[in-house]
Amino acid sequence: MTIDMPGDGICRSPRLNPTHLAFSPCLPTGLRYSFTLPADLQTPAVARNITRAVLDIHSLPLMTDAAVQTVSELTTCACRFTPGKDIYLSLRFRQDALYITLFDDHPQHTNTHLKSACETHRCTALDLLDRVIGACTGDWGIGASSAFTGGTKMWAVLPKEGAERYAA
Repeated sequence: MTIDMPGDGICRSPRLNPTHLAFSPCLPTGLRYSFTLPADLQTPAVARNITRAVLDIHSLPLMTDAAVQTVSELTTCACRFTPGKDIYLSLRFRQDALYITLFDDHPQHTNTHLKSACETHRCTALDLLDRVIGACTGDWGIGASSAFTGGTKMWAVLPKEGAERYAA
């Protein structure tokens, strides 16, 4: 049996009659996505493309520039600190802001000097992120992940209005 898939929005299931499936954009409030990605060189590019697609689907195209730059900086940093492992990216829209959270497997140091040096190194690597978030009047941070999962948590909050202004 041949199934024709012309891409015209018609479902051609062999068990059903063809049905027209109209595309309707999702609301921003439904934006809740989580991804596990490899901490490899190509991952920041994959994360940027995911972010563009998610914002487009949820009718938030004016937030794209700031959000893509933010996701790129966070994923690049995570991949540098935990090469060859997995990272976890979360995108959520609530309270008129995009919440971006990234977890990596880089352990929290118990030695205070090592911990301070590591945090300084990570913050220096995120200088561009700091500028983007500042321009959007958002917030960001780095901290320990939960005791259950271990690792490091990085997060950023992009207010919709600030991110749209950033694109202008």
